[in-house]
Amino acid sequence: MPTGDERSMMASMAPLTSTGRGQTLRERKRERTRRALIDAATDLFERRGYEQTTIADIAAAAEIGTRTFFSYFASKEDLLFPESDARVQATVDAIATRRPDDRPADVLLRALQLVGEAGGARADRRAALQARLTQTVPAVRAHGLQLQLAAQREIARHLAEAFPGELDEVSAAALVGAFIGAITGALQVLLEGPETNQDPQQLRNKLRQATQLALDPWLQPGRRGEPNRSER
Repeated sequence: MPTGDERSMMASMAPLTSTGRGQTLRERKRERTRRALIDAATDLFERRGYEQTTIADIAAAAEIGTRTFFSYFASKEDLLFPESDARVQATVDAIATRRPDDRPADVLLRALQLVGEAGGARADRRAALQARLTQTVPAVRAHGLQLQLAAQREIARHLAEAFPGELDEVSAAALVGAFIGAITGALQVLLEGPETNQDPQQLRNKLRQATQLALDPWLQPGRRGEPNRSER
């Protein structure tokens, strides 16, 4: 799942891959190879450095050919953001399955919780690496920002369609921007400080608290700053 480089970090707390149930043998083999590439890249980036690691190095560590690599990932940067599409889809799914009494911010916070609960040690390790490289490697920072902006547009579009009585395109974009911005800012501090050594669940709780604080005007009816049609 970060500076403004993160749709990705919406990231950043959990991989949302299939468990293998209902998959064909070929699909399971592809998922194992994909996971091997991600793990190999994470290990090499940590040990050698991002710029010192080549795609050929990663492919060799995962025991596949370099040409085969490109059937899984388009670039080296993609290996640091492997679950971006899945996290956006999880948020879109949370919007689609919203409860009758949900408000827009409620849905976003529930999506954050579901994504976080799917996490594990590998995802947390990669999130810390991603945060560090986002700050130090321009190509990673640019790629993360591109993913973040695309995520914000996609989520905001679905949110505006789901809550036409509360949100238009502008207010939906503002709400999603506040949501992702809060996650980005909180993660950057959590993953760089001594909190990194805390229990992952404690980190996720802190992330949720920080994000909820940022969305507080949208969660409390009647509070100043709450967007509604009568004020626009």
